[in-house]
Amino acid sequence: MDTSPKPSKRRSPSAAAQAAARWYDTHAPLEKAKRWLWIFIRTVLIVGICFIILYPILTKLSIALRDKQDMFDATVVWLPRHFTLDNIKTVMDYLKYPESVTNTLLLSLGTALLQFASCALAGYGFARLKFWGSGILFGIVIFTIVVPPQTIMVPTYLHYRFFDIFGLFRLFTGKDGVNLLESFWPFFISSGLAMGLKNGLYIYIFRQFFRSLPKDLEEAAYVDGAGVPGTFLRVMLPNAVPAIATVVLFSFIWQWNDSYFVNLFAPNYTLLARMLDLLPGTVRPEYVGGISHTSLYLNTGTLLGILPIFILYLFAQKYFVESVERTGLVG
Repeated sequence: MDTSPKPSKRRSPSAAAQAAARWYDTHAPLEKAKRWLWIFIRTVLIVGICFIILYPILTKLSIALRDKQDMFDATVVWLPRHFTLDNIKTVMDYLKYPESVTNTLLLSLGTALLQFASCALAGYGFARLKFWGSGILFGIVIFTIVVPPQTIMVPTYLHYRFFDIFGLFRLFTGKDGVNLLESFWPFFISSGLAMGLKNGLYIYIFRQFFRSLPKDLEEAAYVDGAGVPGTFLRVMLPNAVPAIATVVLFSFIWQWNDSYFVNLFAPNYTLLARMLDLLPGTVRPEYVGGISHTSLYLNTGTLLGILPIFILYLFAQKYFVESVERTGLVG
């Protein structure tokens, strides 16, 4: 009996498989070329957009490290011919940088926390508590977003220049009021009462987020005996972490970059207010050695002003992007 293995019979490839193989052999180089072309175009676009975004910062960094004589040298474009740190030292001394950064940090952080607390309460009230006239009040809140603050500059200034509560101070003392200017009290009072910088937008963010949460959470809390304050603090607020992160970051950054209210209430206290003194014609000659170099110090001061925000962005970028995405502000 023949037990030798028989040769296996191989099936010949079908016509469809042969056609697919011929198509792949013909079009594979073309598809690969298209893929690499798209990668190249995408890389060029990304690099170009990044350069456009980083160009002002790179320019200010280059100018901050230049010597005065490099400002009039047409051959110096990016790399300074005479590298120096004297500009940074001079501007830090002129701005009183540690003191200015500390004051700005305290002001921005304090207003951010107060705005978070007041706007969260207002947003929760508009989202969950139904009362007569709530729609009209919320319309007024939205209206405050589009009203320029310059339109109420004079009454706002006089309000904090002669600050009084229902005329009680004048009734008991006979004076017109308390002067709260040249301090941070106007910022803290307005932020604590949800009337600070961009508070209409923050109330809107909280309202939309609280409306998106299921009502079953509140109903379960009510069944367990929790009232409205307890439900807000123990149930709704812990679920509003994305909205809280968005409001706190927005508030902190906008307050840091604010120049209008700072110059109105507390000039020469914050970093940005002192940076305005670096504008041409305002810097003292003993610091700049002549008015022709004020642009050099203005760029250096701007670089020092955005440095803390840049460091904050490096650490908070992930949380900021996630919070904006979850609160529905994109798109």
